Amino acid sequence: MKPRSVREQVSAEEWAARVDLAACYRLVARMGWTDLIYTHISMRVPGPEHHFLINPYGLMFDEVTASSLVKVDLDGKIVMETPYSFNPAGFTIHSAVHAAREDALCVLHTHTAAGMAVAAQKGGLLPISQHAMRFYNRVSYHDYEGIALDLDERERLVADLGDTYAMILRNHGLLTCGRSVAEAFTIMFYLQKACEAQIAAMSSGAELAMVPPEVAEHAARQFERGGEKSANRPWEALLRTLDREDAGYRD
Repeated sequence: MKPRSVREQVSAEEWAARVDLAACYRLVARMGWTDLIYTHISMRVPGPEHHFLINPYGLMFDEVTASSLVKVDLDGKIVMETPYSFNPAGFTIHSAVHAAREDALCVLHTHTAAGMAVAAQKGGLLPISQHAMRFYNRVSYHDYEGIALDLDERERLVADLGDTYAMILRNHGLLTCGRSVAEAFTIMFYLQKACEAQIAAMSSGAELAMVPPEVAEHAARQFERGGEKSANRPWEALLRTLDREDAGYRD
């Protein structure tokens, strides 16, 4: 008898989450935000169990599919049969956020050049571009402690994250979370753009034009009015692009 597919073994809600997460992996690859097979995006599985989905260790992001995602619990145990394993460093960071934040349904972590460059700067993200304004006093920081393999780092990481949706991991990279895959991806898109703009502006050697604090705060509040819904429109457009060019992520 033919073995049941992953789709046949999970709820409709979990399958929808798997498709969204697989799409996010493909989009991150298209954006050039990958670091070979490293870094991670995770998604909380809908339902009462504290399970989440993460990428199969060894696959490139443009190879990830809805069926290949690995389901694990907060103790790092794989809870659904799979031929794949997962990266323990990814488990440390992502399990910490998922356990501490009920609203963090999706967590996205990158090692981009611009993100690492800003993470290496003592002043962090500066209010010098419109993209950066949405993070004014709304981005957190976590000091580097080495490769994220030590489980006791989780407590310090989530304490530093607080109630923010964007974090700069000093000397490491960027992290965003959201109430949906769409929101986590959109926040990362703008955080990445803000970092790219900062590095480009600083590399010119010209004096930087700093926005007054009251204006930066006003702009940040303007961005907040859009809420989670502001992520859905670009996300739907991105999915249409993926479906036109390669819908294999849905497998």
